[in-house]
Amino acid sequence: MRALNSVTLETGQLDLTSDQETAQLPCVPVLLPVALDQTYDYQVPPDFEVAPGMFVKVPFGPQVRTGVVWDTQVGGSDKPVDPKKLKAIQDCLDVPPLSVLSLRFAEWIARYSLSDLGMVLRMMMSAPAAFEAQKPKFGVRLVVGAPLPSRMTDARQRALDVASDGEVRSKARLAEDAACSTAVINGLVKVGVLVECALPAPVFGQPRFDHAEVEFEGDQLAAVHAMVSAVDGDTFSTSLVDGVTGSGKTEVYFEAVARTIERGRQAVILLPEIALTSQFIGRFEARFGVKPVEWHSALSAPERGRIWRAVATGEARIVVGARSALFLPYCDLGLIVVDEEHDTSFKQDDRVHYQARDMAVVRGSLGGIPVILASATPSIESHVNARHGRYRHVVLSSRYSGATMPDVGAIDLRQEGPETGKWLSPRLVNEIETTLGEKQQALLFLNRRGYAPLTLCRTCGHRVECPQCTAWLVEHRFRHRLHCHHCGFTLPIPKKCPKCASEDSLVACGPGVERVAEEVSERFPEARIVLLSSDLVPGLKELRSLINRIEAGEADIIIGTQIVAKGHHFPNLALVGIVDGDLGLALGADPRAGERTFQLLHQVTGRAGRAAAKGRGFVQTYMPEHPVMQAIISGDREAFLEKEISIRERGGLPPFGRLVALIVSARDKHQAEQFARDVARAAPAADRLAVLGPAEAPIAVVRGRHRWRLLVKAPKDLDVQAYCRQWLERAPQAKGDLRLTIDVDPYSFL
Repeated sequence: MRALNSVTLETGQLDLTSDQETAQLPCVPVLLPVALDQTYDYQVPPDFEVAPGMFVKVPFGPQVRTGVVWDTQVGGSDKPVDPKKLKAIQDCLDVPPLSVLSLRFAEWIARYSLSDLGMVLRMMMSAPAAFEAQKPKFGVRLVVGAPLPSRMTDARQRALDVASDGEVRSKARLAEDAACSTAVINGLVKVGVLVECALPAPVFGQPRFDHAEVEFEGDQLAAVHAMVSAVDGDTFSTSLVDGVTGSGKTEVYFEAVARTIERGRQAVILLPEIALTSQFIGRFEARFGVKPVEWHSALSAPERGRIWRAVATGEARIVVGARSALFLPYCDLGLIVVDEEHDTSFKQDDRVHYQARDMAVVRGSLGGIPVILASATPSIESHVNARHGRYRHVVLSSRYSGATMPDVGAIDLRQEGPETGKWLSPRLVNEIETTLGEKQQALLFLNRRGYAPLTLCRTCGHRVECPQCTAWLVEHRFRHRLHCHHCGFTLPIPKKCPKCASEDSLVACGPGVERVAEEVSERFPEARIVLLSSDLVPGLKELRSLINRIEAGEADIIIGTQIVAKGHHFPNLALVGIVDGDLGLALGADPRAGERTFQLLHQVTGRAGRAAAKGRGFVQTYMPEHPVMQAIISGDREAFLEKEISIRERGGLPPFGRLVALIVSARDKHQAEQFARDVARAAPAADRLAVLGPAEAPIAVVRGRHRWRLLVKAPKDLDVQAYCRQWLERAPQAKGDLRLTIDVDPYSFL
């Protein structure tokens, strides 16, 4: 990367003087959101004024694409380009520019993750509608004084009654408010009672820092003072809010958000996407008087564009969103909050591989912004940073409501196993009966989607596998299909064995949540059952509806996957049963398996007893002596952390060491293996660094592509990115069908 002579960073403007003849047009570097790690020089027409961060239209090959004017040249050749070969900028878009801080943030991520800078820019341009001309939208309003139509119906009267307030509404909204069809609205327009007109541009409500006052005491009050002082410090800091489930972590960091908007700045709250429920939105609205600006995958393209622009102009003061919300173009960001900071959904494993929690800390460091990380089960990385004084450690040891933590016990399936063909032990069944008898709710957790993880032929023993992956097809009986959870392949449940053609010989093996729900329905036919699984909940709207029903007491037994562990508050939930506590411990190749299992089980059992009901939790396990099970049962988190941190430190694993995964894939197995070995042979020698592999991936084939993995293991103080760059320069290039993916700080080892 080299700075242009024509760039003046102090003013943020490009000095368009040129060392070439004055007759030649000056040039600026432009970065395009494509898989390239370099800028391209474009000439600036005399009537254009450009500055770093501006969005421009430029010719790129046979296309015209939107790019960003950069303030330094990135990549490419040092040789001068013949000015006659340079193309000119075609248009400057009327879009708020990216800040210089955003440019530095993009460069940092690209360097750290070994990704193309253009792909990082693509994440920052994740709302294409923001760069398109804004099309007006039309609605209807009542024509004052217009005579009523000769033929009136009840539906027409309802529509006119609603429209009598003079508000301009879309046809769909008016029809919904009046409980009629849009045909009724069109009929009223045709007869001249309603008239079409442009809808006013929607505006985002402005949150009020003083809308509501919350009383805090004890640990919560001390935590509020610490968080508010971090905001008032107006400098970079990272605070870890480490509180038991139900301790009021959200209310605590809301006070930091309130101080941020009181100071006239923006704030972003990152949440695992599935946790963006109406519960959280309702708590936010109660504190700040308006709903937050939401950013998640369920938004329409026009809405994403509107939010992107509102963030860039400062109209959107507080954004609550999934991990990609970190890359929105904030004009005056003053606070970053990462809630449920331990959650693995903050890790992106597609295109640009990054950990949003870690990148949030980087973003705060670059911009001098305070960062708050919150969790009931913080990651080992955050624990170590807090212990070493890099993070302020704020501990909330008791529940905000005054309720006590649930009592958790183990059910040893070796001694108290369920009857044949069933999955709930007699003791857990009795506990459910007791809970229902007391008019309280019970939750059963199994982190396995579908009905059964394996379909087996009783005649020949054939296991039904995915034709594109080395994985079994999972039966989803409610949908009457077999699914692959790795590539999405699906087919109807066959009536005959695909191998021996025996009829009615296929049998489901093992439980999924659908099978547990089937057993619960048989045992408790009068109970109201709600099943929470991503396969069965179409979208965020439907999930919020189900959560609202549970919160309102319209369910007796909730059965779910990890969706139920995402910070939900069910006041009447008294019992939590873990159907298979050992499931996550089977991933022996994953150094975080124990940590993840502890976090998940602790979060799930922590749903119980958060209000009036006394909470109880039971974990069905074949390994009650396992350290994770002992930590969950005893509630001695610190003992578990000490052991886990000690194991990581001795093994040089994160956060005491660095890992980089290289994944080679191709449709031909031999080609993938040979290329992986060629890449391994090109690895530079290093005394303090180890290159492991290549080895066939545990899931060797995904989407028809054979996969081989290499792993770089290095000390924490070694520049592993520099090593990998040198390695990649020496390694053969992936051509044709071959792919080489690099994942710095991997979370998946499959």
